[in-house]
Amino acid sequence: MSTFQVELKKVVDDSYEIEVGYELQEKLIEDIKNGLVGKIRKFAVVTDSIVKPLYAERIYRMLLLAGYQAELIDFLAGEESKTRQVKEYVEDTMLAKGFRRDCCIIAVGGGVVTDLAGFVAGTFGRGVPFINYATTLLAAADASVGGKTAVDTPLATNLIGLFNQPEKVYIDIATWKTLPKRQLSSGLAETIKHACLANYEFFEYLSKNIEKVFENDDAVCRKIAHENCRIKYQVVMKDERESGLREVLNLGHTVGRAIETVSGYRLLHGEAVAIGLVAAARMSEKFGYCTAEEAERVTALLDRACLPTQIPEYINREELVKKLYTDKKVKNGQLRFVLQKGIGSIVQIGENDFARPVSEEEAREVILAMK
Repeated sequence: MSTFQVELKKVVDDSYEIEVGYELQEKLIEDIKNGLVGKIRKFAVVTDSIVKPLYAERIYRMLLLAGYQAELIDFLAGEESKTRQVKEYVEDTMLAKGFRRDCCIIAVGGGVVTDLAGFVAGTFGRGVPFINYATTLLAAADASVGGKTAVDTPLATNLIGLFNQPEKVYIDIATWKTLPKRQLSSGLAETIKHACLANYEFFEYLSKNIEKVFENDDAVCRKIAHENCRIKYQVVMKDERESGLREVLNLGHTVGRAIETVSGYRLLHGEAVAIGLVAAARMSEKFGYCTAEEAERVTALLDRACLPTQIPEYINREELVKKLYTDKKVKNGQLRFVLQKGIGSIVQIGENDFARPVSEEEAREVILAMK
């Protein structure tokens, strides 16, 4: 018998730039001309049915005018499209259009688009480069930063996917002006989450200025975009692959993701996360990590952001409790919750462990109280 050692040690630099600004389409084309993705000449612009006429078609036409080959691929807007089937549709369309390994994907849209397109990019041709052009506050706050890509299944959300970093992220604040108020509110849920877990001063800033987001106040929108990126970057930089610290970004998501699924996606992601943040705050209060006043401050800020803070009556509470077990933080059949320590900090349970074991009965007690 003999053995042969395959040495595959490597150092990978996945650094990328996030550009925040207004109407960045021309900057995107300029960057591509200047070698953002090397000598690639063929682009798949992936978007959804809402964003397609608003922004994606213009980027597609600009690529053609610049002399590049491009195809526009869209799918029905909504979380229900973040599936294996839609991923397969995008891949098959690319193959039918002659795309091979010498291409780049440009994801134009919100979190569903960036999640799904990034996943496609990670597997198509065993990996092709991609660019995120974020058109929602939610994508700017969460999905377009950090490299987590995935699809949902009937059994769980975001458990089928991979870590895949983009070549660059464009956060176009001008696109927020075309968002319905409900979509802006949805993005504010992830923004409030970041303040709760990492920055008390940012929480205070939001408390003073949150209504100005709905007025498209330039300074406030820029501040929010930058703080979201900064807070998430500080976590992802230390734990890109979610081996410990990155779990803190799941504050509010244990209950939130379960609600999102059990509601049949009647609730937007941010709306479900808002309810999850209230549940996490009440759980934190229950275990003595924050005061009743602090938990109420979180709830009040979510209310001012026009987000739900109670579990809708149409959601079956027992079904919701059972759905908690599909959360990716569950270990050895034990529910685990990320909990906040006051406002602006997270509870650390042990070395590199930021999720507290919670019994089903303790979770049920908090859920049943949220009427």
